[in-house]
Amino acid sequence: MFKAFFRPHFRLVPDGTRLRFMRGRFLGLAVSAILSTASIVLFFHPGLQFGIDFSGGIVMQVKTPGPADFAAIRTALDAEHLPEQGVQRFGAADQVLIRLGVQPTAAATDAAVARVRAALAKAVPGAKVMRTDTIGAAVSAQLFRNGILALVLSLAMIMAYIWFRFEWQFAVGAVATLVLDITKTIGFLVLTRFDFDLVMVAAILTVLGYSTNDKVVVYDRVRENLRKYKTMPLRDLIDLSINETLNRTVGTSMTVFLAALPLALFGGASISGFAWVMLFGIVVGTSSSIYIAAPILLFLGEHRLRREAAAPVVGPVRGGDQPAVPQAPTPAAPAPETPAAGPAGSRAQRRAKPARR
Repeated sequence: MFKAFFRPHFRLVPDGTRLRFMRGRFLGLAVSAILSTASIVLFFHPGLQFGIDFSGGIVMQVKTPGPADFAAIRTALDAEHLPEQGVQRFGAADQVLIRLGVQPTAAATDAAVARVRAALAKAVPGAKVMRTDTIGAAVSAQLFRNGILALVLSLAMIMAYIWFRFEWQFAVGAVATLVLDITKTIGFLVLTRFDFDLVMVAAILTVLGYSTNDKVVVYDRVRENLRKYKTMPLRDLIDLSINETLNRTVGTSMTVFLAALPLALFGGASISGFAWVMLFGIVVGTSSSIYIAAPILLFLGEHRLRREAAAPVVGPVRGGDQPAVPQAPTPAAPAPETPAAGPAGSRAQRRAKPARR
C-alpha cells in the first residue's frame, strides 16, 4: 500500500515513448542557422544597449511624487545643458532612470550630479534621488574585457571537459551548439533592449551551465547505448537515447522555468532582465540539445562512433530490440575410443572373444 502511495502517478512523458527526432534534424539546423545569423546582424545594428558597467557614465534612479512626467524631466535637463543619454521608466510608474555620459574628471562628475538634482527640484518638486552610480571609461573597458574573457574561458573549459569525458565528436557538437545558444541570447537582448552589463554576463554563464548539463545527460545516454546496442544504426540509437532521457529533460526544464517565471514577472527592474534571459535560455538550451547537438553528433560520428560487432549475432537487430547475444560454439561430441594397436591390444581382443570348446 505504501509503495503505491509513494509511486509517482503523473509523468510528463509516458514510458515507452518513441519519437523520431532525427527526422527533423535538417529543419532544426536550418532554423537555428537563420536565428543565429539574424542575431549576429542585430548585434552589429542596432547593437546591444550597454549598461553602465560597460559603457561608463552616470546613472541616477529617481522617484517622483506621482507618475513621472518624462517630457518635463527631459526639458529640465536640456535647460541645464546636460547631454543626457536616456531618461526611461524603471519599474513602477514613479521610478525614473537618468543616464549621463562619461565625465572627464571626478569634479566634473560631481558637478553633473549636482546640476541634475537642481533640474529635478525645479521640474518635479518632491522628487528624490534613490541612488547614483558612476563608472569611469577605463573601469568600464576593463569590466567589458573581463566579461568577454569569462565567456571565452567558460566555453574552452566546457569543450575540454566534454572532450576528456567523451570523444571529440561530442565535444565539437556541444561547443558548436553552445555558441549558437549564445548568439540567440544576444539577439534576444538586442530585441528586448535590456542593459548588457555584468548581470547579463552572469545570466549567460548560468544559461551555458544549464545547457551543458542537459547535453551531457543526453550524450551520456548515447555513449551508454553505444556499448549496449552494438549494431543499431546511430540515427536510431540517438532517437532512442533522447526518448529515454526526455522525461528527465522536460521535468528539469519545467522546474527551472517555473522557478524563474515569478522573478521575471514580479522581481522588479533590477532582477527581471536576468530572469527573462534565464527563461529564454532554458527554452533554447532544451530544444538545442535535441535538434542541434544530436544532429551534429550524428553527422560527425555516423562513420566513426558506430562499429560493427566482432562476434556473430543471432537474428536481425532492429531499432527497439534488445542487444544481440553472440552464440557460443557447441562443443563437439567426443569420438569413440578404439583399441590401441600392438600386443596389448591383441591380448584385449583375445580376452573379449568367447572360449572355444
